[in-house]
Amino acid sequence: MAAAGGVGDWLFKSFTAGLGIATVYLTANLSINVFRGFAWHSAQSKGDDEGEKTSSDLKSE
Repeated sequence: MAAAGGVGDWLFKSFTAGLGIATVYLTANLSINVFRGFAWHSAQSKGDDEGEKTSSDLKSE
């Protein structure tokens, strides 16, 4: 009976470690994607500030 408890403990620890690794991975990816999104948005806004013509400007000409 003690061996069954040991296997259960091992499975629980493995499962918990997997959840921890998945959490770290997803947190890192979210952080990277948020950073890339801010950089992309900043680049889009910079083009508007520099007088770059937008599609609505081209339609009015």
